[in-house]
Amino acid sequence: STMRERKTTDPLHLADPLHSSTDVSEGKEKLRLKQEVGLISGVSLIAGTMIGSGIFMSPEWVLHHMGNPASSLLIWAACGLLAMFGALSYAELGTIIKESGGEYIYILRIFGSFPAFLFAYTSVILVRPAGLAAVCLSFAEYAIAPFYPGCASPQVAVKCTAAACILILTIINCLNVRLATSVMNIFTAAKLLALLVIVVGGLVLLANGQTQSFQNGFQGTTAGIGAIGVAFYQGLWSYDGWNNLNYVTEELKKPEVTLPRALMIAIPLVTCLYLLVNVSYLAAMTPSELLSSGAVAVTWGDKVLGSWAWLISLSVALSTFGSSNGTFFSGGRVCYIAAREGHMPGILSMAHVRCLTPSPALLFTSSMSLIMIISGNFTSIVNFFSFMAWLFYGMTISGLLYLKIKKPELPRSYKVPIVIPIIVLMAAVYLVLAPIIDQPQIEILYIVLFIFSGIIFYFPLVHFKYHPRFLQKVTLHLQLLLEVAPTTRDAN
Repeated sequence: STMRERKTTDPLHLADPLHSSTDVSEGKEKLRLKQEVGLISGVSLIAGTMIGSGIFMSPEWVLHHMGNPASSLLIWAACGLLAMFGALSYAELGTIIKESGGEYIYILRIFGSFPAFLFAYTSVILVRPAGLAAVCLSFAEYAIAPFYPGCASPQVAVKCTAAACILILTIINCLNVRLATSVMNIFTAAKLLALLVIVVGGLVLLANGQTQSFQNGFQGTTAGIGAIGVAFYQGLWSYDGWNNLNYVTEELKKPEVTLPRALMIAIPLVTCLYLLVNVSYLAAMTPSELLSSGAVAVTWGDKVLGSWAWLISLSVALSTFGSSNGTFFSGGRVCYIAAREGHMPGILSMAHVRCLTPSPALLFTSSMSLIMIISGNFTSIVNFFSFMAWLFYGMTISGLLYLKIKKPELPRSYKVPIVIPIIVLMAAVYLVLAPIIDQPQIEILYIVLFIFSGIIFYFPLVHFKYHPRFLQKVTLHLQLLLEVAPTTRDAN
Protein backbone atom coordinates (compact mmCIF):
# COMPACT_ATOMS: atom_id res chain seq x y z
CA SER A 1 0.00 0.00 0.00
CA THR A 2 1.07 3.56 -0.59
CA MET A 3 0.67 4.69 3.01
CA ARG A 4 2.13 1.94 5.19
CA GLU A 5 0.25 1.04 8.39
CA ARG A 6 1.96 2.02 11.61
CA LYS A 7 2.86 -0.98 13.71
CA THR A 8 2.67 0.76 17.10
CA THR A 9 0.55 3.66 18.27
CA ASP A 10 0.78 3.06 22.01
CA PRO A 11 3.12 5.61 23.59
CA LEU A 12 3.61 3.22 26.53
CA HIS A 13 5.57 0.91 24.21
CA LEU A 14 8.61 3.01 25.07
CA ALA A 15 10.16 0.29 27.25
CA ASP A 16 10.88 -1.50 23.99
CA PRO A 17 12.27 1.27 21.75
CA LEU A 18 12.62 -1.18 18.86
CA HIS A 19 8.91 -1.99 18.61
CA SER A 20 8.26 -4.28 15.65
CA SER A 21 10.30 -4.19 12.46
CA THR A 22 8.61 -2.57 9.49
CA ASP A 23 10.00 -5.17 7.12
CA VAL A 24 7.55 -6.01 4.35
CA SER A 25 9.89 -8.42 2.60
CA GLU A 26 9.38 -11.27 5.07
CA GLY A 27 11.67 -14.21 4.67
CA LYS A 28 14.09 -12.16 2.58
CA GLU A 29 17.31 -10.38 3.48
CA LYS A 30 16.48 -7.22 5.45
CA LEU A 31 17.44 -3.89 3.89
CA ARG A 32 18.51 -1.16 6.32
CA LEU A 33 20.66 1.95 6.42
CA LYS A 34 24.27 1.37 7.51
CA GLN A 35 25.79 2.58 10.79
CA GLU A 36 28.41 4.84 9.18
CA VAL A 37 28.46 7.87 11.54
CA GLY A 38 31.18 7.80 14.24
CA LEU A 39 32.22 10.43 16.81
CA ILE A 40 34.22 12.66 14.41
CA SER A 41 31.45 12.56 11.78
CA GLY A 42 28.90 13.21 14.56
CA VAL A 43 30.77 16.31 15.76
CA SER A 44 31.12 17.42 12.10
CA LEU A 45 27.40 16.92 11.47
CA ILE A 46 26.47 19.11 14.45
CA ALA A 47 29.18 21.79 14.13
CA GLY A 48 29.12 21.68 10.33
CA THR A 49 25.36 22.29 10.18
CA MET A 50 25.38 24.94 12.94
CA ILE A 51 28.18 26.98 11.35
CA GLY A 52 26.46 28.02 8.13
CA SER A 53 25.32 31.38 6.92
CA GLY A 54 24.08 32.59 10.32
CA ILE A 55 27.32 33.77 11.92
CA PHE A 56 28.18 35.65 8.70
CA MET A 57 24.72 37.27 8.25
CA SER A 58 22.82 37.36 11.58
CA PRO A 59 25.14 39.55 13.79
CA GLU A 60 23.82 42.79 12.29
CA TRP A 61 20.21 41.72 12.95
CA VAL A 62 20.91 40.73 16.58
CA LEU A 63 22.63 44.10 17.09
CA HIS A 64 19.75 45.90 15.32
CA HIS A 65 17.12 44.39 17.65
CA MET A 66 19.18 44.71 20.86
CA GLY A 67 20.47 48.24 20.27
CA ASN A 68 24.09 47.87 21.49
CA PRO A 69 27.15 45.57 21.34
CA ALA A 70 27.22 44.30 24.97
CA SER A 71 23.58 43.16 25.06
CA SER A 72 23.94 41.56 21.60
CA LEU A 73 26.93 39.53 22.91
CA LEU A 74 24.76 38.45 25.86
CA ILE A 75 22.13 37.24 23.38
CA TRP A 76 24.76 35.19 21.51
CA ALA A 77 25.96 33.61 24.78
CA ALA A 78 22.37 32.91 25.91
CA CYS A 79 21.58 31.32 22.53
CA GLY A 80 24.61 29.01 22.91
CA LEU A 81 23.56 28.05 26.45
CA LEU A 82 19.99 27.37 25.30
CA ALA A 83 21.24 25.23 22.38
CA MET A 84 23.44 23.27 24.83
CA PHE A 85 20.55 22.71 27.25
CA GLY A 86 18.29 21.64 24.39
CA ALA A 87 20.92 19.26 23.02
CA LEU A 88 21.53 17.65 26.45
CA SER A 89 17.77 17.11 26.81
CA TYR A 90 17.64 15.52 23.35
CA ALA A 91 20.63 13.32 24.27
CA GLU A 92 18.54 11.67 27.01
CA LEU A 93 15.62 11.21 24.61
CA GLY A 94 18.01 9.67 22.07
CA THR A 95 19.21 7.07 24.58
CA ILE A 96 15.62 6.13 25.54
CA ILE A 97 14.19 6.02 21.99
CA LYS A 98 17.05 4.74 19.82
CA GLU A 99 15.37 5.51 16.51
CA SER A 100 16.14 8.08 13.82
CA GLY A 101 13.74 10.94 13.15
CA GLY A 102 14.45 13.50 15.89
CA GLU A 103 11.39 15.40 17.17
CA TYR A 104 9.09 13.41 14.90
CA ILE A 105 9.87 10.01 16.42
CA TYR A 106 9.85 11.39 20.00
CA ILE A 107 6.45 13.07 19.56
CA LEU A 108 5.13 9.88 17.92
CA ARG A 109 6.29 7.54 20.70
CA ILE A 110 5.25 9.86 23.56
CA PHE A 111 2.12 11.72 22.35
CA GLY A 112 0.87 9.43 19.59
CA SER A 113 0.06 9.54 15.89
CA PHE A 114 -1.88 12.78 15.31
CA PRO A 115 0.60 15.39 16.69
CA ALA A 116 3.49 13.44 15.11
CA PHE A 117 1.76 13.58 11.72
CA LEU A 118 1.24 17.36 12.05
CA PHE A 119 4.96 17.74 12.83
CA ALA A 120 6.01 15.54 9.89
CA TYR A 121 3.60 17.28 7.51
CA THR A 122 4.85 20.76 8.53
CA SER A 123 8.52 19.78 8.68
CA VAL A 124 8.71 17.82 5.42
CA ILE A 125 6.68 20.25 3.30
CA LEU A 126 7.68 23.61 4.80
CA VAL A 127 10.24 23.85 7.63
CA ARG A 128 13.13 21.69 6.38
CA PRO A 129 12.91 22.77 2.71
CA ALA A 130 12.64 26.45 3.79
CA GLY A 131 15.72 26.13 6.02
CA LEU A 132 17.68 24.43 3.23
CA ALA A 133 16.53 27.06 0.70
CA ALA A 134 17.64 29.91 3.01
CA VAL A 135 21.14 28.43 3.47
CA CYS A 136 21.54 27.69 -0.26
CA LEU A 137 20.44 31.22 -1.16
CA SER A 138 23.07 32.67 1.17
CA PHE A 139 25.64 30.27 -0.34
CA ALA A 140 24.73 31.57 -3.80
CA GLU A 141 24.97 35.24 -2.70
CA TYR A 142 28.56 34.76 -1.47
CA ALA A 143 29.61 32.37 -4.25
CA ILE A 144 28.75 34.74 -7.12
CA ALA A 145 29.51 38.09 -5.37
CA PRO A 146 33.14 38.17 -6.72
CA PHE A 147 31.75 38.04 -10.29
CA TYR A 148 29.70 41.22 -9.75
CA PRO A 149 32.10 43.62 -7.97
CA GLY A 150 30.59 46.92 -6.85
CA CYS A 151 26.98 46.00 -7.60
CA ALA A 152 24.24 43.66 -6.38
CA SER A 153 24.17 40.20 -7.91
CA PRO A 154 21.23 39.52 -10.29
CA GLN A 155 18.48 37.51 -8.56
CA VAL A 156 18.26 35.07 -11.49
CA ALA A 157 21.97 34.21 -11.10
CA VAL A 158 21.58 33.84 -7.30
CA LYS A 159 18.58 31.52 -7.60
CA CYS A 160 20.13 29.42 -10.38
CA THR A 161 23.32 28.98 -8.29
CA ALA A 162 21.24 28.01 -5.21
CA ALA A 163 19.30 25.49 -7.32
CA ALA A 164 22.58 24.02 -8.65
CA CYS A 165 23.82 23.71 -5.04
CA ILE A 166 20.71 21.69 -4.08
CA LEU A 167 21.10 19.40 -7.11
CA ILE A 168 24.78 18.71 -6.29
CA LEU A 169 23.85 17.93 -2.66
CA THR A 170 21.11 15.57 -3.86
CA ILE A 171 23.59 13.60 -5.98
CA ILE A 172 26.17 13.40 -3.14
CA ASN A 173 23.63 12.26 -0.53
CA CYS A 174 21.89 9.77 -2.82
CA LEU A 175 25.17 8.09 -3.85
CA ASN A 176 26.69 7.18 -0.49
CA VAL A 177 26.34 7.98 3.23
CA ARG A 178 30.12 7.81 3.66
CA LEU A 179 30.62 10.29 0.79
CA ALA A 180 28.12 12.70 2.40
CA THR A 181 29.85 12.46 5.82
CA SER A 182 33.29 12.90 4.19
CA VAL A 183 32.07 16.11 2.50
CA MET A 184 30.76 17.22 5.90
CA ASN A 185 34.11 16.54 7.62
CA ILE A 186 36.14 18.41 4.95
CA PHE A 187 33.86 21.46 4.89
CA THR A 188 33.64 21.60 8.70
CA ALA A 189 37.46 21.75 8.87
CA ALA A 190 37.48 24.52 6.21
CA LYS A 191 34.89 26.65 8.00
CA LEU A 192 36.57 26.24 11.43
CA LEU A 193 39.78 27.50 9.80
CA ALA A 194 37.91 30.52 8.35
CA LEU A 195 36.39 31.38 11.74
CA LEU A 196 39.84 31.06 13.38
CA VAL A 197 41.21 33.60 10.85
CA ILE A 198 38.46 36.06 11.89
CA VAL A 199 39.06 35.34 15.62
CA VAL A 200 42.85 35.85 15.36
CA GLY A 201 42.34 39.03 13.31
CA GLY A 202 40.00 40.35 16.01
CA LEU A 203 42.41 39.54 18.82
CA VAL A 204 45.18 41.44 16.97
CA LEU A 205 42.87 44.47 16.60
CA LEU A 206 41.97 44.36 20.32
CA ALA A 207 45.66 44.09 21.25
CA ASN A 208 46.24 47.24 19.16
CA GLY A 209 43.66 49.10 21.24
CA GLN A 210 40.60 49.05 18.95
CA THR A 211 38.05 48.75 21.76
CA GLN A 212 35.84 51.79 21.08
CA SER A 213 32.78 49.61 20.23
CA PHE A 214 32.81 48.15 23.75
CA GLN A 215 32.85 51.50 25.61
CA ASN A 216 29.42 52.27 27.14
CA GLY A 217 28.46 48.84 25.81
CA PHE A 218 24.95 48.68 27.35
CA GLN A 219 23.89 52.20 26.33
CA GLY A 220 20.55 52.20 24.45
CA THR A 221 19.59 48.56 25.19
CA THR A 222 16.19 47.52 23.81
CA ALA A 223 13.76 46.41 26.53
CA GLY A 224 10.74 45.14 24.51
CA ILE A 225 9.96 41.42 24.91
CA GLY A 226 9.13 41.10 21.20
CA ALA A 227 12.41 42.72 20.08
CA ILE A 228 14.40 40.41 22.41
CA GLY A 229 12.42 37.43 21.06
CA VAL A 230 13.22 38.35 17.43
CA ALA A 231 16.91 38.91 18.39
CA PHE A 232 16.87 35.38 19.85
CA TYR A 233 15.36 34.08 16.59
CA GLN A 234 18.22 35.59 14.57
CA GLY A 235 20.86 34.31 17.04
CA LEU A 236 19.31 30.84 17.36
CA TRP A 237 19.20 30.55 13.54
CA SER A 238 23.02 30.51 13.72
CA TYR A 239 22.85 27.70 16.30
CA ASP A 240 20.22 25.69 14.44
CA GLY A 241 21.51 22.18 13.87
CA TRP A 242 22.21 21.36 17.55
CA ASN A 243 19.59 18.58 17.27
CA ASN A 244 20.75 17.14 13.92
CA LEU A 245 22.41 14.01 15.31
CA ASN A 246 19.05 12.84 16.73
CA TYR A 247 17.73 12.57 13.17
CA VAL A 248 20.27 9.84 12.31
CA THR A 249 20.40 7.83 15.58
CA GLU A 250 20.06 4.51 13.72
CA GLU A 251 23.11 5.37 11.60
CA LEU A 252 25.35 6.14 14.62
CA LYS A 253 28.03 3.75 15.83
CA LYS A 254 27.29 3.10 19.56
CA PRO A 255 24.59 5.83 19.76
CA GLU A 256 24.33 5.71 23.58
CA VAL A 257 27.99 6.90 23.78
CA THR A 258 28.44 8.84 20.52
CA LEU A 259 25.31 11.01 20.82
CA PRO A 260 25.99 12.73 24.21
CA ARG A 261 29.76 12.91 23.60
CA ALA A 262 29.45 14.56 20.16
CA LEU A 263 27.00 17.15 21.56
CA MET A 264 29.29 18.01 24.49
CA ILE A 265 32.22 18.61 22.11
CA ALA A 266 30.48 20.41 19.23
CA ILE A 267 28.15 22.93 20.89
CA PRO A 268 30.58 24.55 23.42
CA LEU A 269 33.15 24.75 20.58
CA VAL A 270 30.69 26.56 18.29
CA THR A 271 29.47 28.88 21.11
CA CYS A 272 33.03 30.01 21.96
CA LEU A 273 33.82 30.60 18.28
CA TYR A 274 30.61 32.62 17.75
CA LEU A 275 31.34 34.91 20.71
CA LEU A 276 34.95 35.49 19.60
CA VAL A 277 33.85 36.14 15.98
CA ASN A 278 31.29 38.73 17.15
CA VAL A 279 33.97 40.42 19.28
CA SER A 280 36.22 40.47 16.20
CA TYR A 281 33.48 42.07 14.06
CA LEU A 282 32.96 44.78 16.71
CA ALA A 283 36.71 45.38 17.02
CA ALA A 284 36.98 46.02 13.26
CA MET A 285 33.73 48.01 12.85
CA THR A 286 31.70 50.52 14.82
CA PRO A 287 28.11 49.41 15.61
CA SER A 288 26.76 51.78 12.93
CA GLU A 289 29.14 50.32 10.30
CA LEU A 290 28.12 46.79 11.29
CA LEU A 291 24.40 47.70 11.01
CA SER A 292 24.86 49.19 7.52
CA SER A 293 26.85 46.18 6.26
CA GLY A 294 24.94 43.87 3.93
CA ALA A 295 27.42 41.04 4.57
CA VAL A 296 29.26 41.47 7.88
CA ALA A 297 32.05 38.98 7.21
CA VAL A 298 32.90 40.52 3.81
CA THR A 299 33.01 44.04 5.32
CA TRP A 300 35.32 42.66 8.05
CA GLY A 301 37.54 41.12 5.34
CA ASP A 302 37.74 44.40 3.40
CA LYS A 303 38.79 46.28 6.55
CA VAL A 304 41.25 43.76 8.03
CA LEU A 305 42.60 41.55 5.21
CA GLY A 306 42.80 44.15 2.42
CA SER A 307 43.72 42.43 -0.84
CA TRP A 308 43.14 39.02 0.76
CA ALA A 309 39.47 39.85 1.47
CA TRP A 310 38.36 37.39 -1.26
CA LEU A 311 39.33 34.59 1.15
CA ILE A 312 36.34 35.52 3.35
CA SER A 313 33.84 35.30 0.46
CA LEU A 314 35.31 31.89 -0.44
CA SER A 315 35.19 30.74 3.20
CA VAL A 316 31.55 31.79 3.62
CA ALA A 317 30.60 30.00 0.39
CA LEU A 318 32.36 26.82 1.62
CA SER A 319 30.75 27.21 5.04
CA THR A 320 27.22 27.58 3.72
CA PHE A 321 27.67 24.68 1.29
CA GLY A 322 28.83 22.42 4.16
CA SER A 323 25.93 23.59 6.33
CA SER A 324 23.36 22.94 3.61
CA ASN A 325 24.83 19.43 3.20
CA GLY A 326 24.22 18.74 6.92
CA THR A 327 20.69 20.21 6.77
CA PHE A 328 19.91 18.10 3.70
CA PHE A 329 21.42 14.94 5.25
CA SER A 330 19.23 15.14 8.37
CA GLY A 331 16.14 16.69 6.71
CA GLY A 332 15.80 13.77 4.30
CA ARG A 333 15.76 11.39 7.28
CA VAL A 334 12.62 13.04 8.78
CA CYS A 335 10.77 12.44 5.53
CA TYR A 336 12.09 8.84 5.36
CA ILE A 337 11.20 7.94 8.98
CA ALA A 338 7.71 9.55 8.73
CA ALA A 339 7.02 7.47 5.62
CA ARG A 340 8.29 4.32 7.37
CA GLU A 341 5.72 4.94 10.12
CA GLY A 342 2.87 5.38 7.62
CA HIS A 343 2.63 9.19 7.80
CA MET A 344 3.95 9.84 4.29
CA PRO A 345 3.63 7.90 1.00
CA GLY A 346 5.33 4.50 1.25
CA ILE A 347 7.76 5.22 -1.61
CA LEU A 348 9.51 7.80 0.63
CA SER A 349 10.32 5.06 3.21
CA MET A 350 12.38 3.05 0.75
CA ALA A 351 16.15 2.91 0.26
CA HIS A 352 18.27 2.32 -2.84
CA VAL A 353 19.08 -1.37 -3.09
CA ARG A 354 22.80 -0.83 -3.76
CA CYS A 355 23.68 2.60 -2.33
CA LEU A 356 21.60 2.00 0.87
CA THR A 357 20.55 5.67 1.01
CA PRO A 358 16.94 6.93 1.43
CA SER A 359 17.05 8.40 -2.09
CA PRO A 360 13.27 8.92 -2.64
CA ALA A 361 13.02 10.98 0.58
CA LEU A 362 16.11 12.98 -0.41
CA LEU A 363 14.71 13.64 -3.90
CA PHE A 364 11.40 14.82 -2.41
CA THR A 365 13.18 17.17 0.05
CA SER A 366 15.29 18.66 -2.74
CA SER A 367 12.19 19.17 -4.93
CA MET A 368 10.40 21.10 -2.15
CA SER A 369 13.55 23.20 -1.53
CA LEU A 370 13.76 24.11 -5.23
CA ILE A 371 10.16 25.39 -5.05
CA MET A 372 11.07 27.47 -1.94
CA ILE A 373 14.04 29.06 -3.74
CA ILE A 374 11.72 30.66 -6.33
CA SER A 375 10.26 32.96 -3.63
CA GLY A 376 13.19 32.99 -1.15
CA ASN A 377 13.58 35.84 1.35
CA PHE A 378 16.34 35.19 3.90
CA THR A 379 15.15 37.27 6.89
CA SER A 380 11.46 36.29 6.76
CA ILE A 381 12.38 32.60 6.27
CA VAL A 382 14.58 32.77 9.41
CA ASN A 383 11.86 34.32 11.62
CA PHE A 384 9.08 31.94 10.59
CA PHE A 385 11.38 28.91 10.50
CA SER A 386 12.38 29.74 14.11
CA PHE A 387 8.74 30.23 15.23
CA MET A 388 7.72 26.78 13.93
CA ALA A 389 10.92 25.07 15.09
CA TRP A 390 10.57 26.28 18.70
CA LEU A 391 6.88 25.35 18.76
CA PHE A 392 7.85 21.71 18.12
CA TYR A 393 11.03 21.85 20.26
CA GLY A 394 8.79 22.87 23.17
CA MET A 395 6.45 19.94 22.54
CA THR A 396 9.39 17.49 22.39
CA ILE A 397 10.94 18.81 25.63
CA SER A 398 7.55 18.54 27.41
CA GLY A 399 7.57 14.88 26.29
CA LEU A 400 10.95 14.37 27.99
CA LEU A 401 9.58 15.93 31.21
CA TYR A 402 6.61 13.54 31.02
CA LEU A 403 8.99 10.55 30.71
CA LYS A 404 11.21 11.76 33.57
CA ILE A 405 8.23 12.15 35.90
CA LYS A 406 5.95 9.28 34.80
CA LYS A 407 8.43 6.72 33.39
CA PRO A 408 11.64 7.00 35.45
CA GLU A 409 12.14 3.20 35.18
CA LEU A 410 12.81 3.31 31.38
CA PRO A 411 16.41 2.24 30.58
CA ARG A 412 18.67 5.15 29.59
CA SER A 413 22.46 5.45 29.47
CA TYR A 414 22.43 9.22 30.02
CA LYS A 415 20.30 11.42 32.31
CA VAL A 416 20.02 15.21 32.22
CA PRO A 417 19.07 17.10 35.46
CA ILE A 418 15.33 17.92 35.31
CA VAL A 419 15.96 21.67 35.72
CA ILE A 420 17.61 21.82 32.25
CA PRO A 421 14.56 20.68 30.19
CA ILE A 422 12.35 22.96 32.36
CA ILE A 423 14.54 25.97 31.38
CA VAL A 424 14.40 24.95 27.69
CA LEU A 425 10.60 24.56 27.83
CA MET A 426 10.21 28.01 29.42
CA ALA A 427 12.48 29.49 26.70
CA ALA A 428 10.45 27.74 23.97
CA VAL A 429 7.17 29.13 25.35
CA TYR A 430 8.72 32.62 25.48
CA LEU A 431 10.11 32.40 21.93
CA VAL A 432 6.74 31.27 20.55
CA LEU A 433 4.56 33.78 22.45
CA ALA A 434 6.76 36.92 22.72
CA PRO A 435 6.66 38.00 19.04
CA ILE A 436 2.90 37.21 18.87
CA ILE A 437 2.13 39.35 21.95
CA ASP A 438 4.49 42.21 21.17
CA GLN A 439 4.28 42.46 17.37
CA PRO A 440 1.49 40.21 16.01
CA GLN A 441 1.90 39.45 12.31
CA ILE A 442 -0.67 37.94 9.96
CA GLU A 443 2.00 35.52 8.62
CA ILE A 444 2.06 33.69 11.98
CA LEU A 445 -1.68 33.03 11.62
CA TYR A 446 -0.99 31.60 8.14
CA ILE A 447 1.65 29.28 9.63
CA VAL A 448 -0.76 28.03 12.34
CA LEU A 449 -3.47 27.47 9.70
CA PHE A 450 -0.94 25.56 7.55
CA ILE A 451 -0.03 23.29 10.49
CA PHE A 452 -3.68 22.44 11.15
CA SER A 453 -4.43 21.99 7.45
CA GLY A 454 -2.70 18.63 7.96
CA ILE A 455 -6.01 17.41 9.49
CA ILE A 456 -7.46 17.28 5.94
CA PHE A 457 -4.87 14.60 5.01
CA TYR A 458 -4.52 12.83 8.38
CA PHE A 459 -8.01 11.42 8.82
CA PRO A 460 -8.62 9.90 5.36
CA LEU A 461 -5.06 8.76 4.59
CA VAL A 462 -3.66 7.77 8.02
CA HIS A 463 -6.54 7.31 10.49
CA PHE A 464 -9.01 5.63 8.08
CA LYS A 465 -6.22 4.23 5.84
CA TYR A 466 -7.86 5.19 2.55
CA HIS A 467 -5.34 4.35 -0.17
CA PRO A 468 -6.38 5.22 -3.76
CA ARG A 469 -5.55 2.35 -6.08
CA PHE A 470 -3.87 4.53 -8.70
CA LEU A 471 -1.32 5.67 -6.05
CA GLN A 472 -0.36 2.03 -5.49
CA LYS A 473 0.43 1.71 -9.21
CA VAL A 474 2.42 4.96 -9.14
CA THR A 475 4.40 3.64 -6.13
CA LEU A 476 5.21 0.40 -7.96
CA HIS A 477 6.44 2.22 -11.07
CA LEU A 478 8.52 4.66 -9.00
CA GLN A 479 10.02 1.74 -7.08
CA LEU A 480 11.18 0.13 -10.33
CA LEU A 481 12.41 3.44 -11.78
CA LEU A 482 14.39 4.48 -8.66
CA GLU A 483 15.60 0.91 -7.82
CA VAL A 484 14.43 1.13 -4.21
CA ALA A 485 12.98 -1.35 -1.70
CA PRO A 486 11.29 -1.16 1.72
CA THR A 487 13.60 -1.05 4.75
CA THR A 488 13.51 -2.35 8.31
CA ARG A 489 14.27 -0.45 11.52
CA ASP A 490 17.81 -0.99 12.78
CA ALA A 491 18.27 -2.84 16.07
CA ASN A 492 20.58 -0.62 18.12
